[in-house]
Amino acid sequence: MNVSSPIHTAVSANLTVIGQGVTLLARLNPENYTKRIPLCYHASVGGHIRHIIEHYQAFLRALEDGEIDYEKRVRDPMIENDPVFASALFESIAQRLEESAASLVNRGLHYRAETTEGIATATSVLRELEFLLSHTIHHYALVAVMARLQGHEPEREFGVAPSTLKYQRTQHACAQ
Repeated sequence: MNVSSPIHTAVSANLTVIGQGVTLLARLNPENYTKRIPLCYHASVGGHIRHIIEHYQAFLRALEDGEIDYEKRVRDPMIENDPVFASALFESIAQRLEESAASLVNRGLHYRAETTEGIATATSVLRELEFLLSHTIHHYALVAVMARLQGHEPEREFGVAPSTLKYQRTQHACAQ
């Protein structure tokens, strides 16, 4: 596979953000992982991580059967309550993405949305990889706030969009 292909680039970006999640989970204690934060709609870090993981699982299922439905998630409480289990799932997802990267092509998929019940919309592998990246970073931004409210500072790039990081680098380069 061409290492500069859009699919490879999207897989690589997703692997990077999944790795950021694994790093955070290794540093966050179980109490901080499961604690519900009133200022954040009584959500927990674990709840956001479960949501992210289950979206990746839906995508991986779609690679097998050609149909993606993010609403048909298990909503497994174990992911939400056990950071070690969640980290292992992240690592398993990363491994599956890495193993499939060489053979992935930007083929069509059918997408089922809750707003158009019973109707499948056309999407693609690349579009869904881009969605997963954006979706994960969005939830990581919320996770970062929750972690900070509990006295834990995530890595500098955690929850920050690649376009924002790129812009920040250009601003830093201009200042020198």
